[in-house]
Amino acid sequence: MTEHRRNSASIGRTIGVIALSCASLIGISVSQSAARSADTAQGRGPVAAKPLVQTQALSPAERALAQRINALGASFNGDVGIAVKDIQSGYTASFDGSTFFPQQSVSKFWVALTAMDKADQGLLSLESPVTVRREDLTLFHQPIAAQVGPAGYTTTLDSLIHRAITQSDNTCNDFVLWKAGGPDAVRAFLKKSGISGIRFGPGERMLQSRIAGMEWKPSYVGQNFYAARNALPMAVRRAAFENYIRDPMDGATPLGTVDALTRLKKGELLSPYYTQKLLGIMSNTKTGAQRLKGGLAPGWKLAHKTGTGQVLGGEQAGYNDIGIVTGPDGRSYAVAVFIRRTSAPLGHRMETMQNVVRAVIDYSKGDHGVAQFAVQQQPPASKAKAPLSRQQAIAAAVNGLEEEGE
Repeated sequence: MTEHRRNSASIGRTIGVIALSCASLIGISVSQSAARSADTAQGRGPVAAKPLVQTQALSPAERALAQRINALGASFNGDVGIAVKDIQSGYTASFDGSTFFPQQSVSKFWVALTAMDKADQGLLSLESPVTVRREDLTLFHQPIAAQVGPAGYTTTLDSLIHRAITQSDNTCNDFVLWKAGGPDAVRAFLKKSGISGIRFGPGERMLQSRIAGMEWKPSYVGQNFYAARNALPMAVRRAAFENYIRDPMDGATPLGTVDALTRLKKGELLSPYYTQKLLGIMSNTKTGAQRLKGGLAPGWKLAHKTGTGQVLGGEQAGYNDIGIVTGPDGRSYAVAVFIRRTSAPLGHRMETMQNVVRAVIDYSKGDHGVAQFAVQQQPPASKAKAPLSRQQAIAAAVNGLEEEGE
């Protein structure tokens, strides 16, 4: 039986920083415009954000978190969007929080929500047997491919959702997507749930093909996609890559993402059963072990979903992690870090994500944690993590599945 849900909107304060020198006097939206002159010079187009000025004063802890998030965003070597939301109080801090960033596999989160919502309504069985066949295979990261023989592989949608989230398996996700009604069903779920700031793309095959400047063909399954992509003129690939970065068809805003995560945690999107089920699955995510998760302190937990985009000319379009961080006291915080474009070493990206979590942990200590922000605003160069060595990068790829298109 479908369980009733709470329809009350999440109420909170979105407060941030426009000018840090004024932060001690007034509360301001933390949403920062990340439009930089370099963006315009490189033809990426300006990234506009419209901060909302509020007159409510910030507490020292809130002001410190706003300053820390602003400093992390401003110092990152690339285009980053960050949002943090205190699920209990509604206080939100963000940097470039209203801009659309490529999601990549973060979008698997919306597929899981849609499928579970349909299961809640009795419109989809997640426990009935389904068979994944060779023609269902997609591209890039798909561990399930090894199990799909001539007769296919029989499993359940429940198992496929688990693998799509925890392993970021593209075929598992795409199979669930189409069983749940396809991209239009996900968009309909977002609309009926009042989730804003989220776009949903055309599905794994077409999304990744278009980013590369190609149209999907069944023959591209598996490794054939790489060969076809490598055969394209670089001008074609570059144009498609730039178009995707400029206007991602699967784009999401950091603020929209943390709002949705908050509503999931509060039980406003799914029944209690499926709310706990999805959060439990996300708590077992294997990808991105050194992204947000790397910043956790003892006793803290994370339920999350990563996303990793294609690489061209040393630049990556999409390197993300979103999730819910929960402290030993049971208080939770929604966190989203989206990197639109960067050539920074993996270590720099991971360190930025980890520092966002560390900022949340200090914020959770209230005014007692403010002193720690002062010494953590920017670590000295001598203490900053060096870029990953080749061996470390290989280990990260094995342990964190740092694979493009996953």
